[in-house]
Amino acid sequence: MPQTRYRSRTFRRVAKTTPGGKRVVHYERKHNAKPKCAECSAVLAGVPRGTPSQVRKLPKTQRRPDRPYGGKLCTKCMRKAIASTVTS
Repeated sequence: MPQTRYRSRTFRRVAKTTPGGKRVVHYERKHNAKPKCAECSAVLAGVPRGTPSQVRKLPKTQRRPDRPYGGKLCTKCMRKAIASTVTS
């Protein structure tokens, strides 16, 4: 039976082979998903990858880019959005 803290799915199970040839289970923290663009699902540049609590502890200037739609849209979609509002 694993230790109590490893029973939840917060930790992922990874099978590893030891130098002695035994297969053992190691528990590793899951990686967080990369932030994606709301329109085209491209990975956003300049946005940290971390748990919500880790990201909240960062200064506001490090949480998202300082531009319109920063942290929501990629640069291509942002330019399209701005161009559509200017022309209409």
